[in-house]
Amino acid sequence: HFAPRRDQQCRRRLASKSEAMPEWAPSSWQSKPALQMAEWEDKALASKVLDKLGKLPPLVQASEADRLKQLLAEAGRGERFIVQGGDCAERFMDCEADRLETQLKLILQMGAIVEHVADRPTVRIARIAGQYGKPRSKPTEVVEGYGEIMSFKGDNINGFDPKDRKWDPERLLQGYFHSAATLNFLRSYTAGTGPAESLGINVAGLKDSKDFAEMSKDAEAIRTKAQGKESQEFFTAHEAMQLDLEEALTRKVGNKYYNLSAHLVWIGDRTRQIDGAHLEYFRGIANPIGVKVGPSMKNDELKELLQILNPNKEEGRIMIITRYGAGKVEQLLPGHIQAVKESGIPVVWQCDAVHGNGIVAASNKYKTRRCEDIVKEVMEVMAVHKRCGSILGGIHLEVTGQETVTECLGGCMGITEKQLETNYETYCDPRLNYAQSIEAAFSVAREAKRARTA
Repeated sequence: HFAPRRDQQCRRRLASKSEAMPEWAPSSWQSKPALQMAEWEDKALASKVLDKLGKLPPLVQASEADRLKQLLAEAGRGERFIVQGGDCAERFMDCEADRLETQLKLILQMGAIVEHVADRPTVRIARIAGQYGKPRSKPTEVVEGYGEIMSFKGDNINGFDPKDRKWDPERLLQGYFHSAATLNFLRSYTAGTGPAESLGINVAGLKDSKDFAEMSKDAEAIRTKAQGKESQEFFTAHEAMQLDLEEALTRKVGNKYYNLSAHLVWIGDRTRQIDGAHLEYFRGIANPIGVKVGPSMKNDELKELLQILNPNKEEGRIMIITRYGAGKVEQLLPGHIQAVKESGIPVVWQCDAVHGNGIVAASNKYKTRRCEDIVKEVMEVMAVHKRCGSILGGIHLEVTGQETVTECLGGCMGITEKQLETNYETYCDPRLNYAQSIEAAFSVAREAKRARTA
């Protein structure tokens, strides 16, 4: 009998918080505690760099972000399915035509698979053209031969080589220009390439799957199907962690402010504090936004977060990206779904099936993930949403279009711990390779179809 009273207290707190919310500006986050941000030793140089970034042209248009918001609203209602994926952290060295083409083709192909098999339109979002920064559990690490040095936080902060670990604000400019080059190539590629080429799925790596014949048939049907321009449409996204950079790339359009470095930006599970700088920045931008939600998120905290970020109850505005780990969904997701229902605020649910499934290979200490755990978490999330009368709007995976990468275990390719050593490229978290990603897309699509028809 105490629960209603607690709920009333929570509602009163939320109401008073929203009434007392101060005026917002792109710089108002500076008055709040900020986690996971690089601090610049040379303040004058950092100021010069950020001033330059504030004058450079936007990377995307506000109208594109608004279109994505409309598509996300459709996904939230179950009319569309989100396929989001890409590198854990992009590297400047990978800003090459062949790599960018294979990465985009993979995301488009995964979207086409879901669209064809599950018979539901998709929206395709890439972790690309700006995903150059990563949160780290500690600001420093001990490296043999170098002692204690700064942790690698992504190419737009410092270099992976131990000699390049000093946090360097000029790398923010390099990040901008690599993002601009990436976007220029991807936009021109989709403008000049037909769907028959970009959607030509290579199933050779799936030959050991029991479903190989069926997947081959579907791949051929996708390749030969008459596809419209929308099949080539993609959107960009990254974790907005370095807020001085994000502020510099924020622009006023009409009477709204947009972060025009990407169509969608998200808050990580480590930076979503209710009274923190990241929530303060995110509450004021008009982009669609994501929030990572892991096991540490309390139900009342989730309600409070939604009230701050989407007080006007705008559809497609906020995506809740759950990241629990296979086997933990049942104990965590129902409470979060109930909290969202009680808030009355519309959200788009997305399943990040990678970040809760990290393991360390026993034989060689490589950071890795099991393909089977990733697919299992998606299946568990789908089942809970269906049972709770909620809608899973999409998936969020770390993937690469490179066929020879060996970073995740299993899949029908049967990658072993020993094989991880063959071509382990990532500087941060392990990614599904091309064949593993395509296999996962087929598995998710089949389950999405079953869930709709059951």
